[in-house]
Amino acid sequence: MLRFVTAGESHGPAVVAVLEGLPHGLPVDEAFINAELKRRQGGYGRGGRMRIETDTVEFLSGVRGGKTLGSPLTMVVHNKDERLEKAPKVTKVRPGHADLAGCLKYGLHDARDVLERASARETTARVMVGAMCSTFLRQFGIRVFGHVRALGGIEVAAIDTTLANLDASTKRRDASPFYTVDNSRDDAMKAAVEAAKAAGDTLGGLVEALALGLPPGIGNHTQWDRKLDGQLAQACMSVQAIKAVEIGLGREAGARKGSEVHDPVVTDSNRADNPNNPSPYRRARNNAGGLEAGMTNGETLIVRATMKPISTLMEPLDTVDIETGKAAKASTERSDVCAVPAASVVIENAIAVVLAGTMLEKFGSDSLDETRRNFDAYLKTLGSYPPKP
Repeated sequence: MLRFVTAGESHGPAVVAVLEGLPHGLPVDEAFINAELKRRQGGYGRGGRMRIETDTVEFLSGVRGGKTLGSPLTMVVHNKDERLEKAPKVTKVRPGHADLAGCLKYGLHDARDVLERASARETTARVMVGAMCSTFLRQFGIRVFGHVRALGGIEVAAIDTTLANLDASTKRRDASPFYTVDNSRDDAMKAAVEAAKAAGDTLGGLVEALALGLPPGIGNHTQWDRKLDGQLAQACMSVQAIKAVEIGLGREAGARKGSEVHDPVVTDSNRADNPNNPSPYRRARNNAGGLEAGMTNGETLIVRATMKPISTLMEPLDTVDIETGKAAKASTERSDVCAVPAASVVIENAIAVVLAGTMLEKFGSDSLDETRRNFDAYLKTLGSYPPKP
């Protein structure tokens, strides 16, 4: 079973991730992990912290000769902005953050003990874990691609990204300060961020992640906690500031007729769009977002997540000082105006973790060679479908 835990406070010595369940023999690509960490730090609207930190991964266990051992991987990113013991008390709790709920939960008079762990700095660890899982998925021709679809109410048109044009889409996204594939709204987004910054405010948005090259039948319909859509939703909703998750049409499906929602099945021998679906069946459209009954159906997986605006405002909202009991303005911390581009990276990697786990569950996890043998045998079975009676 693939599982991980993270540890570390925002201004503590380091952020740590322990990942268990990857097979023996998986190549470790530190350059790729560091590139993902750098993308998480990027994007227009980030605060001063990102100019202090230069996140790079260090492996403490689970690797020998550049490959995984099959034992737990321990990865660490050291914080340059370490000041946990010297950080001031926070008593003017911030609406929208963990401050007040955490203080009530633990009986605290200083929200510092809560906010340090609740901080999105923790997503550094998730990106390390996700990058390792993406490395695993790439061994099988599966790619996960995250990008921004909306920011501050400014929407970006959907782009038909496929395995064939993925490299081109990646170049366009990486050239954009907002990680958009359609860069035509970048100037409007930049103006919105600058206006919010001038007003002491923050902005949220919508991110989308696609998983390309998934074979049909990944996931499970037999129990509630094994359904792939449920696992994806939980992984995305656990990311800081994410308030909603959609798959495929999402909530729009509730406003349409069944005949307009469900995807007709057709026969098609063209496998160029997904070499990992050698079955003779395709869908005429993809409103389901690649998932039906908790399982992949061979089409592109489409997941969207809505991020609320960051809760630390430079023009703070009204609150109460829990030390004095008097009305006050909320505390301010060094923070971002907008972290939606970074959220697209985190969601991409969160999805990679879930998909890697379901792949290992189906195809075995002792060694990469074993997983590959079982995967290839499954594709051969799909290619000869339907079976002879």
